[in-house]
Amino acid sequence: MTTSTETITRTEDFGALADGSPVRRWTLERDGVRVRVLTYGAIVQSVLAPGRDGSRAPVALGLADVGGYEEFPGPYFGAVVGRYANRIGGAAFTLDGRTHRLTRNEGGNHLHGGARGFDKRVWDAVAVPGGVRMSLVSEDGDEGYPGRLDFSVTYTLGPGGALVLDHRAVTDAPTVLNPTSHLYWNLAGADSGSALGQQLRIAAERITPVDAASVPTGLLAPVAGTRFDFRRYRTVGAGYDQNFVLDAAPADGVAAELYDAGSGRVLTVRTTEPGLQLYTADHFDGRPFGPCAGIALETQHFPDSPNRPEFPSTVLRPGEEFASRTTYGFGVR
Repeated sequence: MTTSTETITRTEDFGALADGSPVRRWTLERDGVRVRVLTYGAIVQSVLAPGRDGSRAPVALGLADVGGYEEFPGPYFGAVVGRYANRIGGAAFTLDGRTHRLTRNEGGNHLHGGARGFDKRVWDAVAVPGGVRMSLVSEDGDEGYPGRLDFSVTYTLGPGGALVLDHRAVTDAPTVLNPTSHLYWNLAGADSGSALGQQLRIAAERITPVDAASVPTGLLAPVAGTRFDFRRYRTVGAGYDQNFVLDAAPADGVAAELYDAGSGRVLTVRTTEPGLQLYTADHFDGRPFGPCAGIALETQHFPDSPNRPEFPSTVLRPGEEFASRTTYGFGVR
């Protein structure tokens, strides 16, 4: 196991896409945690973290080669998704009096940036202190979105091997933006089967209920007395694809925490975002992972915010900079 107070950064070739586009893999390592990130989709391919006995295991679901990611794009394994994570109802929104029609790629809705979102692009990459910055340009009209968007995500490892994701963006015309990282976690090990027996807590007193198409109704509903009440540790269980309204200032600064009693591993999530999507991957069919093999904790603004003025705004205008940070910390208990 490598232990260091500074991040070790390496890069290497990682094959090519079907169209011949080359892909590179970056490896970051610090304090016993190793993270590997691909220039395809800015995908976090793997995270190795130590358990109670000191042994490391892969705790994020990932695939062995680029071909796997092209074969199984739907789960968005470890990718940055955008421009807009989650759903925009009716695949359209109105901004400053103009209606923008987006790609419909989930029934009548727009999901995770459309048919060719950020997860299906090859990103530019450059080393930065403690990690790597990946960037791309999303041109005006991309998947229906207005404005040219210059976007980057920086991956760094902090003390204890905490994985820090910093998103930045600017635009030349008014647009909407809501990126997230679509990591799936299984603290017992990525090949250990279902993760539903692990314990979870979420600092959220409310959720945004959804309709039959999984689009928010606009209401905010309390979690008290429902299966969505994760304010104290409880077994995850199945059947979740839901946005939680995070408390503005949780007592310990932790938005969510996942714990695996067998290995002792603990994952803590801190974020500047107002929401968190809990997704238990019930529909995985065994290719390449079985049902509920990982738990997604996607930090985000609320789904369908461009059509819900009562929700926190996702509008980005020229002269402004979008900035968000999510930190995944690793520990043992």
